[in-house]
Amino acid sequence: MKVRSAFAPARASAVGSALGAAFVHVSAALILGLACLWSAAPALAQSAPGSATYKPAIGQDGKDVIWIPTEPNMVERMLRMAQVTPRDIVVDLGSGDGRVSIAAAREFGAHARGLEFNPDMVALSRREAQQAGVAHRVKFEEADIFKSDFSEATVVTMFLLPELTLRLRPVFLKMKPGTRIVSNQFDMGEWIPDEQADLGGRLAHLWIVPAQVAGTWKLEVPATRDFELTLAQGFQRIAGWVKVANGRSSLRDPVLSGSRLRFALVDDKGLLFEFDGRIEQKDGGKKISGDVRIAGGAPAPFSGEQRDN
Repeated sequence: MKVRSAFAPARASAVGSALGAAFVHVSAALILGLACLWSAAPALAQSAPGSATYKPAIGQDGKDVIWIPTEPNMVERMLRMAQVTPRDIVVDLGSGDGRVSIAAAREFGAHARGLEFNPDMVALSRREAQQAGVAHRVKFEEADIFKSDFSEATVVTMFLLPELTLRLRPVFLKMKPGTRIVSNQFDMGEWIPDEQADLGGRLAHLWIVPAQVAGTWKLEVPATRDFELTLAQGFQRIAGWVKVANGRSSLRDPVLSGSRLRFALVDDKGLLFEFDGRIEQKDGGKKISGDVRIAGGAPAPFSGEQRDN
């Protein structure tokens, strides 16, 4: 995992009220203190590149960054925030010595892939995976993360500066809805995290890639009526309106998490409809299906489709 400069300015983003602004500001004093500590550790000098005994030096230069390893407790927290399971494919961007990918395979049973520009780090990671007994579940590649296809990932991990995470943000947003993105320390600007952790001043951020739902939708509730909705979206934050007699009415409590969309509305008769559905790409368009409760009754099926995008 990597950071370019101990003196890089913090990037702040808006935050949810639950955690507050402190969670999304990088602690410059913390980074400076760690850099001073690491620079004062001569025992961690780098060994000869290309050697079978190669050991990286903390702070050594890389393509876009310098190398700073992620602490074991942060590795564990990041993977637990992403709720990694044996069904997952974890891709670590700038995988360094391979510790995140190896932990994903060894502790969580996942398949993992590490993308790293430094060939000596790649060779080291492969040796470490072999020693950990997970070489059959982990693959390390010498690669440029900005030129690599990692669209198969269900979980992406990284320790990259904000200018790098922002370059990657459009790539993440095109990934399959529900993909989990976890970053050590640095955020992604206006894309507010879905969850954050503070481990003694070291931060972790989790985002769940949202489905793209903005536009007009037609919903069908059998044996009752149809609804026309208009949804607006900013990352995972959404708002919406339903067409009613003589105008429109806002949706209640709309929530988008990955491909899951939940909201409620009140119709022209004053009945409360509570929807819980999944978005999917199907037959060349976007569809939604799930359950709806009417006036607190038993769940019944509903379906719908996007009329524009």
